[in-house]
Amino acid sequence: MKLHELSPAYGANRASKRVGRGIGSGTGKTATRGHKGQWARSGGGVRPGFEGGQMPLTRRLPKCGFTNIFSKEYAMVNVSDLNDLEDGFVVTAESLKEIGKINKVYDGLKVLGRGELTKKLTVQATKISKGAAEKITAAGGSAEVIG
Repeated sequence: MKLHELSPAYGANRASKRVGRGIGSGTGKTATRGHKGQWARSGGGVRPGFEGGQMPLTRRLPKCGFTNIFSKEYAMVNVSDLNDLEDGFVVTAESLKEIGKINKVYDGLKVLGRGELTKKLTVQATKISKGAAEKITAAGGSAEVIG
């Protein structure tokens, strides 16, 4: 079997219906659109969500929630992600971005405590979880919360 010999299974592909091609075709004259009315006309039909003038569902339901303009988004990193750094490395949001550990700094760096840490690092982050701080100090490093 060669690539040019492949073809779809019988009945898998169906020819498109050719409407409006004479009365003998069975789909001539009105071309399956019925007689008159909005749907029979060129450019006819209604926009999605239109309910015939009734108040649409999207407008009947109440609005809920809001976007907090004061919320902060942090670049997250776990202590297990810091294991491939060398001893004595100063971990900051900018240094992690330079080496490709995080993509964007956002409003700062948050260090979380998933995994184990074996390297002695100086971590300077906007937020450090309690578990992460314990693991960093247990490994002989230091954890500082900065501005």
